[in-house]
Amino acid sequence: MRDLLHIPCILPAIDDFMKSNNHRTAALILIILLPLVLVGLYKIPSPVSIAMHNQVRKARLVIASYDWGAPMPVSPEKVSVSPIDGMVQVLVPAGEFRMGADDKGGQKNRPAHIIMLSAFWVDQVEVTNAMYTLCVEAGKCTLPVVGRNPYYGHPRYKNYPVVYVSWYDAYSYCQWAGRRLPTEAEWEKAARGTDGRLYPWGNELPDERLANFNLNIGALLDVHRYPLGASPYGVLNMAGNVREWVGDWFDRSYYSVSPRENPQGPPSGKTKSLRGGSYDDSYTQIRTYNRFDHEPSSPGIIRGFRCASNADE
Repeated sequence: MRDLLHIPCILPAIDDFMKSNNHRTAALILIILLPLVLVGLYKIPSPVSIAMHNQVRKARLVIASYDWGAPMPVSPEKVSVSPIDGMVQVLVPAGEFRMGADDKGGQKNRPAHIIMLSAFWVDQVEVTNAMYTLCVEAGKCTLPVVGRNPYYGHPRYKNYPVVYVSWYDAYSYCQWAGRRLPTEAEWEKAARGTDGRLYPWGNELPDERLANFNLNIGALLDVHRYPLGASPYGVLNMAGNVREWVGDWFDRSYYSVSPRENPQGPPSGKTKSLRGGSYDDSYTQIRTYNRFDHEPSSPGIIRGFRCASNADE
């Protein structure tokens, strides 16, 4: 509205209306003029129109992330709710799956190999700010890097993934919640299932209905978004939004020596593995098999996590 009042051709008319005794007529004319002025601001190239176009585009992308309230295309086989933090966990049954890929350009993801995993539970969504606050209040977790964290501590973002947490913070949280960080193998199976798919939803390239990636929105979103992007087990946001810490040390050559059953990763290392990609990553980086790594003591705005736990079927 402030921009409208600075348009020279509008000022005299508004002044006359406000001095007039016929306030109803003035209000009616303003109601008619305002949409016309807004359309003009939107259509005529200017800094204002660019800002308006960006806001409209972002609103459309945010609406797409809800998919208009559509349900997930898959239903979890079995769910369990944590009495500690209220997290819904879904069951990933025991069995084999294909881990990794044979892409020539990604040595860290090679070779593709068959892994046998025991059944386990995995968090359906990323750990949220509200959940993490419970751990902080219990004295078992340290605060995220609050001074640089625009999301933590604000009610509006309570269901956004907690970020600016180190691997050690993620580990401590899962321990407090009676769970643990998933292994790389568990994370990948929960994301891609047993058919070797490229993305949690299948082999279709990602778009604004499926994932928060490639700066399409440029920020984090609520952990319950993108129902159409659910994995075969009904797990959400395993592509995009935030990169997720897992339990393993990172070794780009580990797949060549990995045990076939329940691999736990190398016994030691310098960096820890992360999975899933973030809102800042491209469509190739958010593939189910792609691996990231980072120093475990280093938090960041694109690093979050989810937990897992053992299951007896």
